Amino acid sequence: MSVVVCGEAMLLMLAEPGIPLERATAFRRSVAGAESNVAAGLARLGHEVRWIGRLGADPAGTSVLAMLRADGIDTRHAVMDPYAPTGLLLRDSHPSRAIDVQYYRAGSAASRLSPGELAPGMVSGARLVHVTGITPMLSDSAHQATLRLLELASEAGALISFDPNIRLKLGPPDLWRERVAPLMARADVVLAGADELELLQVDPAALDGLVVIKHRDKSATCGGLRQEAFEVPVTDPVGAGDAFAAGFLSGLLRGLPYEVCLREAAAVAALVVQCATDTDGLPDRAALDRALAAFAAAKTGTGETVHR
Repeated sequence: MSVVVCGEAMLLMLAEPGIPLERATAFRRSVAGAESNVAAGLARLGHEVRWIGRLGADPAGTSVLAMLRADGIDTRHAVMDPYAPTGLLLRDSHPSRAIDVQYYRAGSAASRLSPGELAPGMVSGARLVHVTGITPMLSDSAHQATLRLLELASEAGALISFDPNIRLKLGPPDLWRERVAPLMARADVVLAGADELELLQVDPAALDGLVVIKHRDKSATCGGLRQEAFEVPVTDPVGAGDAFAAGFLSGLLRGLPYEVCLREAAAVAALVVQCATDTDGLPDRAALDRALAAFAAAKTGTGETVHR
């Protein structure tokens, strides 16, 4: 495996576009979860990816597992729990007003992740292990499992990438600072929003690893370089951060300069926000190359943006 991710995957039920959640009568099924989104993004870009996590032994879990496998993700270490349900995410989708996101994850199979379920062979040979702050916030046992995962990654010689991915519905700021801030110091690559760094009270200059900062104006910086967001019509902003992470990590795994990593990350994010679900817009390698060419053509006013 090039990449191992570990975390929660949920069944996403997305309301019909433009309809408030409380009024929606039609829903579209998909998959959601920070780590699984990154896994799908990297898999479509040609990387071998393994997902480690827990699902309920229920129709929702079977559906999520099938969708992960459809992207070519290795799920051989997935645990199907007969005693706990798969997490559920309900949300609506609006291009220009606040989106209502409702999580049903308390007591889910994912929250029962424990350190004893993680073994060295799961990460052996991996070049990169990716996790987010959501996983340690799911439960005390999931927090301990995250610490175990980072130990195994270090022992295997894999790079560790970490995205705080703060969701305050999982806990108050103090708990995020207690559990998540220390994990950032153990990462080789940190992908964080400027607002997240402020909430966690983490000085990026104090981190030893590579730090990629996503700013409020949608630009991103890394190593003194800045990448502006590509201007595209936004259908749904949810999933943009995970898409950015997938694009950046793909470039990093291919040994590309940080400038190119940032540009590809911005392009993947721009493609995702034009689609409703977290994963529909994630491109394969050819689609990303076409998008980059189109963005370059739009900037210069030259070239053909329609690929016939």
